[in-house]
This record gives sequence, C-alpha cells and structure tokens, in this order.
Amino acid sequence: MANKHSKKKSKKSTSNHLYRGILEITRSGMGFVVVPNLERDILVRPNDFNTALNGDIVRVKIVKKNPDGRRMQGEVVEVIERKQTEFFGRFDIGSNFAFFIPDSEKPMPDIYVPLHSLNGARDNDRAIVRIVEWEKDKRPQGEVVQLITSNDLNEKAMKEILLQNGFPVFFPEAVLEESNRLPHLIEPMEIARRRDLREVLTFTIDPVDAKDFDDAISIRALKNEIFEIGVHIADVSHFVMPQSELDKEAYLRATSVYLPDRVNPMLPERISNELCSLRPLEDKLCFSAIFQISLRGEIKDYWLGKTVIHSDHRFTYEEVQDIIETKLGRFSSEILTLNGLAQKFRRHRFKKGAINFASTEVRFVLDETGKPLGVVVKENKEAHQLIEEFMLLANRTVAENVSQVKSNRKPIPFPYRVHDTPDKEKLLPFIEFAKKYGHHFDVKSPEAIAHSFNEMLAAVRGKPEQHVLEQLGIRTMSKAIYSTGNIGHYGLGFRQYCHFTSPIRRYPDILVHRILEECILNRIVIDKNLEEKCKHCSERERAAMESERAANKYKQVEFMQQYIGEEFDSVISGVASFGFWVETIDQKCEGLVSLNSLIEYDDFRLVESEYALVGRRSGRKFQMGDKVTAKLVAANSSKRQLDFEWVLNGKDIDEETYRKKSKRKKGK
Repeated sequence: MANKHSKKKSKKSTSNHLYRGILEITRSGMGFVVVPNLERDILVRPNDFNTALNGDIVRVKIVKKNPDGRRMQGEVVEVIERKQTEFFGRFDIGSNFAFFIPDSEKPMPDIYVPLHSLNGARDNDRAIVRIVEWEKDKRPQGEVVQLITSNDLNEKAMKEILLQNGFPVFFPEAVLEESNRLPHLIEPMEIARRRDLREVLTFTIDPVDAKDFDDAISIRALKNEIFEIGVHIADVSHFVMPQSELDKEAYLRATSVYLPDRVNPMLPERISNELCSLRPLEDKLCFSAIFQISLRGEIKDYWLGKTVIHSDHRFTYEEVQDIIETKLGRFSSEILTLNGLAQKFRRHRFKKGAINFASTEVRFVLDETGKPLGVVVKENKEAHQLIEEFMLLANRTVAENVSQVKSNRKPIPFPYRVHDTPDKEKLLPFIEFAKKYGHHFDVKSPEAIAHSFNEMLAAVRGKPEQHVLEQLGIRTMSKAIYSTGNIGHYGLGFRQYCHFTSPIRRYPDILVHRILEECILNRIVIDKNLEEKCKHCSERERAAMESERAANKYKQVEFMQQYIGEEFDSVISGVASFGFWVETIDQKCEGLVSLNSLIEYDDFRLVESEYALVGRRSGRKFQMGDKVTAKLVAANSSKRQLDFEWVLNGKDIDEETYRKKSKRKKGK
C-alpha cells in the first residue's frame, strides 16, 4: 500500500522546481506557459490555471512529463503579475445576480459583480469592469469602472486597445487621493537643501501640444569661453515615494502611452501636468546634470544633484527652429550657442560609432472629435536634435557616474538602457541584399559593422533605394531593453547609458533618480529585485509600442475609408509568402496586397534573400522598396486592416500583354 501511495504522490508533483513564464491561452481554451530558454512550452489544462488569464506572468510547477521528457504538463501555483485587470464587455443582470461577460478572443470566466457595485448598470449594458478579487475555485469578482453609453466608436476602440495591452484607463481612487494630498507649495527647508538655480536663464523646448514638461535647459557664460549648461529633469521621485500607492501604480503601468488623440499617463495629471511639469514662471524641483563645456564641445567638468529652477520661457520646437534658421528671436544668442554645441556632439557621436538611422514618423491631424483629417510627416530638425543631444549627454553621464560606484567592492545594480549588436541571422541576408546596390559591409567587428552602416546610409541619401535599405537596416537591429547587465548601447555607441530624462512618463527613470540620489548621499540600498523590475519595464514598453501601432492603424483605416475604390502611388514596405504590404506615398498608410489577388497574373513565390515575391512563369518581381500603383478595396476598422489590389500601369506593360505572356509560359 505504501508503494501505491508514493506512486500517486509522484504523479501529482514530479518536480519541486518552479518555472516562471507567460501563460498563453489558445482559442480552444488550452494553455501554454512560455518560459525563456526552455525548449518547449509547458502545457497547462484549463482546470489548472489557478485564476491566471491569457498574458499573465505566472509561476508553474510540473505535474507530468511525457516519456520522452520533452513535453511537460504543469499547474499554475502563483499569478506573479496580471497583464490585464480591466475589461470591456456587457452585463447579464437578473433579480438578484449580475454577471459581466468580457469581450475577449481568449476564453475567460464571466465576472461576478455585486449589485451594490453596478454603478447604475442595467441588463445588456456595455461597460468597463475591473477585477477586484478572485479566490481559487470561484468566479472573479469585479466592479464597474465606467458605463459605455455613447456610440463613439473611436472612444471604444482607443480604450479597448489600451486594455487589451494591459494598461488601465482609470486611476484607482487611492492613487488619485494620494496625489491630491501632495502639497503644491515648495517648503523653504526643501529649497535650502538644493542648489538654487532660479536666477539662471532656463527654458523648455517641447512639442506645441505638450503639457508635461519634464526637461529644461539652462545656460550661462563663464570665463574663457566656457559655458555652464544645465539639463534639469522634473524631480518626480521627490513626490512618488517607494511603495506608496502612486509608486505601485506607476510601476504597474511603467510608461505613458501616446495614442493619436490622447495620452494614457503613467502618473495622474496632478503630478504630470501640475506639480512636476516644468511650467514657465514657476519654481520647480529638479534633478540636474550641470556641465561646464567649451565652445569646441569639450566637457570640462560636471555636477549631478538636486536643484530648484525657474523656467523663464516655454518654447515650441517650431519656434526654436525658426530662431536657428533666422538667427533672430528671444534668447537667440543662447539658443544658437546650444545648437552649435549640439551639432558638434552629434557629429562626434556618429564618428565614434553611433548609427545614423532616420526613420519616418507621421502624426494625424484630428478634429475636435478625434476624426483624422490628414497626415503630417514629423521632421527631425536641428531644434529636435538640440534637445536630443543634451538629453543623451545627461543620460550617458549619469550611467557613467553610477557605473563607478561600488558596494562591497562590486558594482551596484542599476537599470541600464542596453542595446545588443545586430542579429546575425537578419544581418547576413541584408548584407547580401545591400551588395546589389553596390554597398559592402566590413563584418570584422561590431564597430566595423556600424561604420559600414553609416557609409551606406550616407551614400543612399536621396536615392530611390534609400527607404528600403533604411527600413531593412533597422529590422536587423536588436531591440533596446532595460537590464542590470550592462552590455552597452550599440546603436548610440555608448559603453554606459541609462534613461534619466523622462521620469514623468517612464518608470525606469524614477528608479535611476532614486539610485543616483543614494550614490550622492552614500546611502546605497541594494535592490535584489531590480532585474525583475527591468524586465517588467521592458515588457510594458513593448506593450505601449504595440498599443501605439494599433491605434495608428485604426486611424489609418478610419482616414482611408473615404477613399475605397481609389488608386494610390505606393511603395512595397514588406513581403511575405501570402502577399506584400504597400504604403501609400502621400498618406503613409499601409495595407496588404493578398497573394490571392495576384493569382490571375502568375504563381508568385517568396524569395527571402531578395525580399521579394517572384512570378514562376513571367519572372515578375515585387520587391521591398519598389514603387507600385495600388487600389484600396477594403477598410475594416474592427480588424484595423486595409486591403489593396495591385494595379498595372503604363510603367509596366499593359495588362493584356502581361496576361498573354504569363499564359504562354504556363502553356510551355
């Protein structure tokens, strides 16, 4: 009997080892926990989810192994972090019960909502509901956050995108209450503890529609053509204390999300737009990096510490660009000095190995309801580069400074911003492709590769192949992440780098501020969970980028719906075995030309080494970067999808001749 008992026990738990990973639930309801560096995902059956939902970070134990030892079956023992706690859906309400049925592509249980938490919801009403409690073997319990009473499809779409990517669209009452309790006035004792720079000329430079000004620049002349230039960053960590409700919510979100018609902020507006925003003609608390710089761009000295500043003026990028071009305007002498130094830093950066990629960004012109009226290409002009170079300088200097600090003879954990060398699997086919345009790469070292990239980018500027080589080059690059393991930042060419300059909208910057202050005060507290926090912030950053892409795609579809049936000059922006993507040249809107729509012309196959679809009979090639004419045939806002068809025009051969040519080859 004892042996039988022990065998049963071993079946229930075959290993004491726990794995950490992300639960992915299929449409059928089966779950798989994806664990980094594990050869195969761990199978989890629905009864073993233990309240976990799709996308949650979980801890799982192994309960069964296949005889070959490769496929493992597990059971979730802990939900470490939920991807999503708020959901869109509708109500099913009876006389003494209320259940909320979430709109979810993946299976999940209905949410029980107590009648006193309905907030006025009625049967079949649509709403956003937040899960507030979930005990094992019971239904989740929720509360109504907002009733969806309007027919505003845009409002629903934007919030749904945020929720699906795990970003709450409302702040909990405890967070708002805590932010509202923060004092507006700065205590004299706090000013006395800081370096007082209120008499030094200081200004901000931001987009015209910005409200959260988290950085400012100060400048004053010293002796011997040396300038003292300050990079002043809103001191968010003064207001957001560790483990406070504000801190917990900021960490959960980890980043603000910028959609075409709104910002979903990391911190409540009381902090982001009032207390911490470096608004003109107001005293503000900052964490600053102050440099002594010669006119030749040499850094003679620097100082890091807490300050109090007073911004004299708020500039927009357009206003500063006008001053740079005309050399006239308020504080023109100071701005021209700063711009001259910034351009020296920029040239030096590229000379030392930074890669000069220039991707095209667009923004939508919206009316008061959020409806897109047009598309504007964002230009990266010298006014933008001025701010960029001084922010890079501050970020690099802080990272270099902290990297030299040791505790027990070891470097202290720090959230570096790191960027690995290019992915070889992506790089090699790109190098072969670039050869066709006469560009050769030296692959002896990462530095040599960066130099080759810059030579190529300079050579293609203004040429037809510029767009395709830039886009493909960017795709060979690794993604920058946060990590305590410092491998440097390849794209920028920096050995040490961090994010220090945007704590209003990025949680890693708050972590950097706290650790830097500990170093300055020599009161270092080692955070053993810092790498875990870095991973979380990197994941949230990716989710924010996905939200922004999805929202931009929704606006593209919304904007293009009025043009169904029209033809557009386009560029092939991507290829796959099932078709190719085109981007309209004027509107910068992207959609798919399906392989099915090309069947009447030829049998096309994907040639990966050429980034092209090639016709088996005619040899007709659709290659990334090619200019084509495309007709818009469908615009589906719910799927955020544009469908195009390829249109033959006079630049090719006429349609009838092309078809005859294909048929002759087919007959042979």
